[in-house]
Amino acid sequence: MKNQPVPPHIIPSISAIHKWLGLPKPAHPLVSVIDLKTISIQVDILEQAFAYSFYSINLKKNFDWKVKYGQQHYDFDEGVMTFQAPGQVLKVDADGSTQVEGYSLFIHPDFFNGYLLAAKIRQYNFFSYAVHEALHLSDTEEQLIMGIMENLSREINSSIDTFSQDLIISHIDLLLNYANRFYHRQFITRKPASFDVLTKFETLLDEHFSEDHLAESGSPSVQLLADQLNFSSKYLSDLLKTQTGMNAKQHIQNRLIEKTKEILTTTSLSVGEIAFMLGFEYPQSLNKLFKNKTNVSPLEYRASFN
Repeated sequence: MKNQPVPPHIIPSISAIHKWLGLPKPAHPLVSVIDLKTISIQVDILEQAFAYSFYSINLKKNFDWKVKYGQQHYDFDEGVMTFQAPGQVLKVDADGSTQVEGYSLFIHPDFFNGYLLAAKIRQYNFFSYAVHEALHLSDTEEQLIMGIMENLSREINSSIDTFSQDLIISHIDLLLNYANRFYHRQFITRKPASFDVLTKFETLLDEHFSEDHLAESGSPSVQLLADQLNFSSKYLSDLLKTQTGMNAKQHIQNRLIEKTKEILTTTSLSVGEIAFMLGFEYPQSLNKLFKNKTNVSPLEYRASFN
């Protein structure tokens, strides 16, 4: 009998990544900047593939290991900056401990709720399996990004007041805008990437959960996505389970929860109206799914942002 594939290790929170790396508890539960000089990465914690439940933006030096990103290898040969969206799977091929320099910025999606960046961040192509090249920065660009990371670190670790989240969001928005500029410069003559299954599935989810598509047909079913990828629904779910640790239904449910949070914090629509928009026949169904996934009801979640 063949060995069954080991599902990726899911790192569910900012606190969990701090613990995994042997760091003190984060100053903020939803956002953190780590100075990579303060950690020594050991091979034994990287033996299993892993995935974050939050966004990761990394500026790295002295990183010569091979990283499998989705179904292909991430090219670090010409790059120092990388980006991962929640749920994307990484596997590091390493032969010893190393001292990496630079910064890692971790942001839980909930931190963006109530801000335009909640929707805008998914529009950046570099948070996609389709882009598997790291971003190479000039010395000037590197110093600019390091400056933003350092400012973010100071703001996150200072006393929280009514301006803190707005300022942190502004710095993240600035960082992403610069990254977008630099990626367009790097890939100005780049040929379109050949899409693998994970990329196609991710792209289909983005399309189906766009505002126009939701208003027209609601959230997609596993069967619909499988048909569009020319797979059986069972094959698609098995493939995704092997690659990401979650089947197709779980991926769709996670995207539903993300979209529900975004609508709850950026509109005054009722839970019933949101449920109808997302394709639920009854509001109770959305309430039950949301509470199962977040431990709070949609209205309780909305109240926490008011």
